[in-house]
Amino acid sequence: MTLIPPPRLVRLDTARLLAGITTRTSNLEEMNPLTGKIPALWGRFFAEQVAQSVPGYTPQAALYGAYSGYASDVNGAYDLTAAVQAQEVPEGLHSLEIPAGAYMVFEGQGAMPQTVLALWAAVWQYFENAPAHPRRYAVDFEEYTGEGRIAVYIGVTVAGSGVD
Repeated sequence: MTLIPPPRLVRLDTARLLAGITTRTSNLEEMNPLTGKIPALWGRFFAEQVAQSVPGYTPQAALYGAYSGYASDVNGAYDLTAAVQAQEVPEGLHSLEIPAGAYMVFEGQGAMPQTVLALWAAVWQYFENAPAHPRRYAVDFEEYTGEGRIAVYIGVTVAGSGVD
């Protein structure tokens, strides 16, 4: 069982450019192993050595799973990009910008994929309970920093603060 501490509010002061590969899916599709696309996306990411094709990539660099193009909310379709941070995006790869702004960060460490699944369960539970900072449904992302460490950043609106 993965212990998940309470989320914390952070502000990213600068945008991040990512380069990677993308698929379109939904949480409903991902609940069924026959229709889920996320395992195949990550499998392709590693098999095709996508990270290694990005200029400036090092083995110590974080990996990202970035969610964007939301059709609606937790029940709608979205794009998922398996990526690394980039200064430039090589031809043939998808580019995505993680915008600066406010994010609720959920962190954990442990075996994959159990840890990432536990973190997303914590995200959904947190936002079901009328949070003070509602989701933006713009760009959310997972940041994998090695040794089973993951942080899930959920874009939020912080009312009255100018931070979003």
